[in-house]
Amino acid sequence: MTRNDRHLTVHDLKRRIEAGEIDTVVVAFTDMQGRLQGKRLHGQFFLDVALEQGTEGCNYLLGVDVDMNTVGGYAITSWDRGYGDMEFVLDLETIRLLTHLPATAMVQCDLVWPDHSPVAQSPRSILKRQLERAAEKGFVALAGTELEFIVFEDSYEEAHDAAYRDLTPVNQYNVDYSILGTTRVEPLLRDIRNTMYAAGLNVEGAKGECNFGQHEIGFLYDEVLVSADNHAVYKTVAKEIASQHGKSLTFMAKYDKREGNSCHIHLSLRGADGAIVFWEDDHRTELYDQFIAGVLATMPDFTLLYAPNINSYKRFADGSFAPTTIAWGEDNRTCAVRLVGRGPSARMENRVPGGDVNPYLALAAMLAGGLHGIEQGLELGPALEGNAYVSELPKVPATLREAREAFDGSAIAREALGGEVVDHYTNMADVELAAFDAAVTDWELRRGFERL
Repeated sequence: MTRNDRHLTVHDLKRRIEAGEIDTVVVAFTDMQGRLQGKRLHGQFFLDVALEQGTEGCNYLLGVDVDMNTVGGYAITSWDRGYGDMEFVLDLETIRLLTHLPATAMVQCDLVWPDHSPVAQSPRSILKRQLERAAEKGFVALAGTELEFIVFEDSYEEAHDAAYRDLTPVNQYNVDYSILGTTRVEPLLRDIRNTMYAAGLNVEGAKGECNFGQHEIGFLYDEVLVSADNHAVYKTVAKEIASQHGKSLTFMAKYDKREGNSCHIHLSLRGADGAIVFWEDDHRTELYDQFIAGVLATMPDFTLLYAPNINSYKRFADGSFAPTTIAWGEDNRTCAVRLVGRGPSARMENRVPGGDVNPYLALAAMLAGGLHGIEQGLELGPALEGNAYVSELPKVPATLREAREAFDGSAIAREALGGEVVDHYTNMADVELAAFDAAVTDWELRRGFERL
């Protein structure tokens, strides 16, 4: 079985390897930071060994910071535990061609321990648990993620050597919806679109955005796990193709003082038989309202999974199209949750996540919150009309520290995700906070070196 006719079956992959059309298979999982990690296996070794036995990797991969430094505080991985292995279990529905690389295919993986029990802290495992909870209630979940990025003329090596400052964006003005602006960078955008289509993603199109050099490539919604898998592949491949063009791009939530990179997430439920459950006749269903009420009620609890980094919170600013208020509205882009569509297209849009989000964790949080609303029969308050930025409603947590405290102390998060998951990602926040608190910033140097 394949997800669509551009994914490869095991038979297709075997045939292509044996014919010499594919000689490299990337075996990858998504780590805490949302990055693909894994190995490149020779095609014949993949057929002879890995296809049946899988492969393995050190469990420190779920216990490092963004710089791959081993850090303390994780229950599953440490020097005292000897940094043992996790097994990579191939998901054979995810076999895809990577046409930007010579003779290369990719398979995504789940993580299990040597006794074959799931690694509960793995982002893919966390999302699967929430999908199982939804299935127990008779629902399947559909989602689409909208990732923005900023493209620079500088290569990644040049950007590094420049300390990521004073880079040259590919557009020098706001190119939101500009055809001319996207034409300027179309060789890169076209390459990404076509490569992603060949890799099994259903590409909608590309458009310019507000920040200088900012663009978005959109993909059609799909089942939640498929969308999360595609999201992780897309982020990696887009960076690889940018590098091949001698450019760089960033998904970080807030690169400069202008508009940040968002990742608006659209989500809806359907019945197990595909029935529409969010809409009836000409109005929202009670189930839909309960789901939205749950997402709003748990917004502080789960903001850590929507905004996982120090930089994530720089994006939340009044009048920026990034939300600051925990409110919902009908097609209102000033709110944290925007309801759009009617009938089969009725869905919620979570506007809190930025481009740095881990899609598995954010989607798991949205499902956990929405299911909480259904289970508790929560009532949805009135829609906010007008400008949410000036309302008196509660605010989205404004710092990583605030979000960390809410997540760690959340009984809802611990019941839905499991205490071991909450403790793991609370420690991830603690690691980032400690690193940031120890850093001396450019801002401090400019203000204090001579004048203080």
